[in-house]
Amino acid sequence: QVQLVESGGGLVQPGGSLRLSCAASGSISRIEAMGWYRQAPGKQREWVATITSGGSTNYADSVKGRFTIARSSAKNTVFLQMNSLKPEDTADYLCNAEIWRPGLRRGNYWGQGTQVTVSS
Repeated sequence: QVQLVESGGGLVQPGGSLRLSCAASGSISRIEAMGWYRQAPGKQREWVATITSGGSTNYADSVKGRFTIARSSAKNTVFLQMNSLKPEDTADYLCNAEIWRPGLRRGNYWGQGTQVTVSS
């Protein structure tokens, strides 16, 4: 089994900051890319940012310059530092990872999500 557990969401005022974390655990041989997506009520899931196992990063235009994605040295935890938050950043933020499990093909795994609300 593999688990991705997010934390760090909450309520913040516009212009504020939050730091999300997502830890992968379980029967894991190797983790490739890890990333964050978000889904607001009534909207489609939207890609936010990705970091590869080598540390290369990519961001959606809507968050570029405000959000920073990073990984732990053990490579099993991904972080999303969110600065200058706007009301339109309000969404459920979900962690995603490409994971090799022993004896199995690489799979795509999702966390349960953590809610971020930006409001005054």
